[in-house]
Amino acid sequence: MKLVRMILGVLLTLLILGPLMMMISISLNPDEAAINAILGTAKAFIPTALSLQNYKEVITDPYQPFMRYLFNTLFVTICTVGLGVLVNSSAAFALAWGHGTYRKFYLAVIIAVFVIPGEGLLIPLILMMSRLGWLDSYQVQIVPFIASAFSIFLFYQFFSKIPAELIEAARIDGAHLPTIFLKIALPLSKPVIATTAILGFLDVWNSYLWPSMVTRGVEYRPLSVAMAAFFGSQQSYWGNVSAFAVLMALPVIIVFLIFQRWFVASVIGSGVKG
Repeated sequence: MKLVRMILGVLLTLLILGPLMMMISISLNPDEAAINAILGTAKAFIPTALSLQNYKEVITDPYQPFMRYLFNTLFVTICTVGLGVLVNSSAAFALAWGHGTYRKFYLAVIIAVFVIPGEGLLIPLILMMSRLGWLDSYQVQIVPFIASAFSIFLFYQFFSKIPAELIEAARIDGAHLPTIFLKIALPLSKPVIATTAILGFLDVWNSYLWPSMVTRGVEYRPLSVAMAAFFGSQQSYWGNVSAFAVLMALPVIIVFLIFQRWFVASVIGSGVKG
């Protein structure tokens, strides 16, 4: 039984890492003819050359300014995730420990939002953004996605499990709800913050449909949309396309490695099933 599980684990690892290995291998090969010869074979997974020429060409391409795309994506992602953590966590804490009968109603509405496909809201959302004059800007990529029903519910699950004695003791000491949130609840919720940050980072970083609809030029275009444009202009140059893909995937890997400890703790502690 252990042997079977080990074999399945190795196969699953190869299945997940295989495309990444091939992408890195091709990106390091500056010879396009050699790349075309090994595509579709096992040699494509093994680096036959070690050169950064493809990366240099991607970064210095005057028609597809990679560094501008990278800045746009980082700015939009950091703002959306950072503001999202603050807004969603405070909303969840108010639902968990606030006063009034409104809490259950709002929680039910938030849960109901899960069943609404995001694509169904795109057209009315675009009309709203157009009337505000926000098309082709940073705010059109940030503001509509700060609030997240999933993140609010995840934070709510965590905050509702905080011992009531701890909250009441803080209230007896004269602490108001915002103070309890900032000094007690938020520091305790690091695993949930890590989880929402990683999932939010992935969601915003890889977002394609919405940015492709609301951005026009390179000034505000994120990497996901730029990747499609770059592939369209460099279809025959697989080395450059692979280098672009590696550069786009690298920040995601770094973010996960930084937050993985808290992410795993949240998966185990908050009952989130992977």
